[in-house]
Amino acid sequence: MNPTALLLWMSTLVALTAETTAPQDPRLTPLEGRGAAIEYRGEAEPDTLKPGAVLFTNRTYTVAECPDWLKEKMFLRGSIDYGRFQVTEAGVLTLLTPEPVHPRAASQHKLLEARGFVWIAEPERFQLFGQQPFDLVRIYQKQVQAGERFRLGKWAVAVGFESAARSTAADVPWSENRGERLYNGIVLPEEWPPEEIDPRDTAPMSVPYLESRPAVVPIDVGRQLFVDDFLVETSGLERVFHLPVKYTGNPVLKPETELEINAPRNAAAVPKSGGVWWDPAEQVFKMWYEAGWIHTICYATSRDGLAWQRPALDVNPGTNQVLPPDLTPDSWTVVPDWEAADAQQRYKLFLRPPGGNMPGWSLTSADGIHWTNLTATGETGDRSTMFYNPFRKKWVYSLRSGFRGRSRHYWEADDFLAGAKWPIDGPVVWAAADRDDPPDPELGIAPQLYNLDAVAYESLLLGMFEIHRGPPNEECMKSGLPKITELSFAYSRDGFHWHRPDRRAHLPAERRDVWDRAYVQSLGNVCTVRGDRLWIYYTGFQGDANKLSSNWLQNGMYDRGATGVAFLRRDGFASLDAGAGPASLTTRPVTFSGSRVFVNAASADGELRVEILDEAGEPLAPFTRENCRPIRADSTLEPVAWSGAEDVSALRNKPVRFRFTLRNGSLYAFWVSRDDTGRSDGYVAGGGPGFTGMTDTVGRAALLAEQRLGAGKIPAGGSP
Repeated sequence: MNPTALLLWMSTLVALTAETTAPQDPRLTPLEGRGAAIEYRGEAEPDTLKPGAVLFTNRTYTVAECPDWLKEKMFLRGSIDYGRFQVTEAGVLTLLTPEPVHPRAASQHKLLEARGFVWIAEPERFQLFGQQPFDLVRIYQKQVQAGERFRLGKWAVAVGFESAARSTAADVPWSENRGERLYNGIVLPEEWPPEEIDPRDTAPMSVPYLESRPAVVPIDVGRQLFVDDFLVETSGLERVFHLPVKYTGNPVLKPETELEINAPRNAAAVPKSGGVWWDPAEQVFKMWYEAGWIHTICYATSRDGLAWQRPALDVNPGTNQVLPPDLTPDSWTVVPDWEAADAQQRYKLFLRPPGGNMPGWSLTSADGIHWTNLTATGETGDRSTMFYNPFRKKWVYSLRSGFRGRSRHYWEADDFLAGAKWPIDGPVVWAAADRDDPPDPELGIAPQLYNLDAVAYESLLLGMFEIHRGPPNEECMKSGLPKITELSFAYSRDGFHWHRPDRRAHLPAERRDVWDRAYVQSLGNVCTVRGDRLWIYYTGFQGDANKLSSNWLQNGMYDRGATGVAFLRRDGFASLDAGAGPASLTTRPVTFSGSRVFVNAASADGELRVEILDEAGEPLAPFTRENCRPIRADSTLEPVAWSGAEDVSALRNKPVRFRFTLRNGSLYAFWVSRDDTGRSDGYVAGGGPGFTGMTDTVGRAALLAEQRLGAGKIPAGGSP
């Protein structure tokens, strides 16, 4: 780390920890003036502060004492875990929160002091409830303005306001949203990201765009997948979810170099969330991976995605290291930005050092090797990552939190570097394991969300939920074997709400003495697109039961980490299937500006016919089922034609419906291409041979490029 970076790091840590080493000088008397008026969210209710009053909606704690000048003031009884409110009229806002000096004090003092609140020392502290020293509280005050919003963690009590009313913002039906309109017709609420998620609620995340769908769906962006019913009006087909097949030649990258072996600590050659991305200019795959567990980041390239070369670079001469030697990675992601206006920001890196809650680093690079623009981020937990949402042109930070075991908070920004400096109360409650994630049958431990990676794939965001199943770290250290984490796909059409219809482990831990015994992790690109199939790289750990060190950096639970790959049909997350008796699916109204219809279907032993209907459901000649040339093929890019008609441009921008009638086959996706190449203009995750950027502008040329590469088809057994 260069001297400037070191000073920035030290000053950031000092600023964040100064409260516990050098407490803020208190003001001796309360602020004067009228109390603020607030509007609150969630399960809360106003009450009067006095001895015996119940303080929280989810605890039985009652007021033991309070200073005379606060007695009989109005306070907000809410959850001890969090609070949300907005100032509607300017005035003095008073908040009570625990002393920060006790290690068990769940204090909000950092947030309050960062927001400009002053510590009022009349009295300096008092026992609000209970008898424990971690329940001694301070009084903070600030003259707040209308429009200021507060998201408080555990715990703080708002008191002394003039009036309080429940907010009705969350009561607005999704169908009446007036915010940003997305590429697929979804209209977001004006308040975004949403704040309605209750961290205590173990129900599966609601997906409001599936409950209140757009009247008409534009389908110009990407292949239209059938992972949900977003486009389905009626269907007699059966939805089937599919599992990737692991490559029998795994691992494709394992610890071999001195950096990777990392003796006497743990050996690893694992991307974690680093990423495998196709560089269309250099015509190679690029991988960023962790060499040695919690050691450094290295770089490798490959023409075919299986044989990886480690180029000699100048960061650490004679090695392929790319991370400056004075930075240590714990959790991190690399994302290329092919459209960056500034050449020095073509690659983005978000890195979180090991340790408890602290800032991370955001860096950029022109070549993915030499990193600059070192910027301290907001505070977050370990195993935090980031991704790019090109549908909304937002950089999204997937931040480790702990509202229900391991969980995630969400922060988005227009600018990668400037947006990394989120305030303490900026990120919102986002995602966690829920009651549809069953306890592991062998371990019996409640699942947790260890990580959430995501990437744009065709017409949606493809997520990878890393589910932690146990055992706890301390038990793993006793055995020298890795904890069980497994990967499952998730899907989002608005970038925030996740649909998780199939809770199986799509990439499971093998749970036996092989390279991917456990601790299976996803990459930031989630997958690459290789002709007819997706290549899904992942990390696994074998562990070493002979290494039982009390030093977690040397304990076998994190030893022998390597990288493998699995395969899935392109668009093959879910299919709509039919048996011998033909069955049909009719879409909801859609619009398009393309000219040629394509499908991804497997109907070699049956047939698929497609017709186009008007908005009312009446067939439009000549695009009728009877006139459709039957598709009897197994193809991920198959044109649809009607006798005497192939071009559908006469229907551009008119609401129409598609009806698919299928016998003995599977339908994976459909789209309307701009031309006869079959280009989808959707996103291609980590990319692949033939593609020229982050979207599919080439169609069939990508299939030909993969054929030239010689990978061929994937037979049973998972060989490429």
